[in-house]
Amino acid sequence: MGEDVFSAHRHAERVQLDASRAAVIVVDMINEFCKPGGAMVLPGYGTLVEPQLGIIEAARAAGAPVVWVHDVHRRNMRRDREWLKRTPHCLEGSWGTEIIEDLGARADEIHLTKRRYSAFFGTDLDLTLKDMQVDQLVVMGVVTNICVRSTVHDGFFLGYEIVVPHDACAATGPREQSSSLYDIATHFGVVSDAQTVARALSDGSEVENLDLAA
Repeated sequence: MGEDVFSAHRHAERVQLDASRAAVIVVDMINEFCKPGGAMVLPGYGTLVEPQLGIIEAARAAGAPVVWVHDVHRRNMRRDREWLKRTPHCLEGSWGTEIIEDLGARADEIHLTKRRYSAFFGTDLDLTLKDMQVDQLVVMGVVTNICVRSTVHDGFFLGYEIVVPHDACAATGPREQSSSLYDIATHFGVVSDAQTVARALSDGSEVENLDLAA
């Protein structure tokens, strides 16, 4: 299947990552979605750990901030919008909302609570990034077609340059992964791989869009 006629009208895009302007956003790599016993566990989360660690370690070494995003929902709400569509999950104060130990999140890094899919919606993420003079984002985590994608959309709307490492994200299925990455690369940012992104954070090299099939 070739590229659709509408999406063909695009510019070739690349981002030259600069660690002094960039931040890494780790979306919802929490027990609820990744570990046995979680309310909604995504199969195969373990394949993301190594690529994500490579990017996290490169960011730390280069002085780029790492932002850990936790999905958290308050108890006893009359109507939680996400729970209208999804099984109740990520109760405030529960084990499920904690970042998985595999990634070694640090207490002195930025930890952000969100209550909707996007890490920008109803949070102070945009204000925090602006205070850090950040205008480039590496966004990764779970799941690609819901919370990662929503965060990428809002980041684009707010004027950030967005890079998504495809092998550091996972969707609810192969179709959703492929479609979401294609749309991100076509309309909202640059899709690359974790090794390239880690190297770019280290040396300021350019990250080019992968040639993704429609």
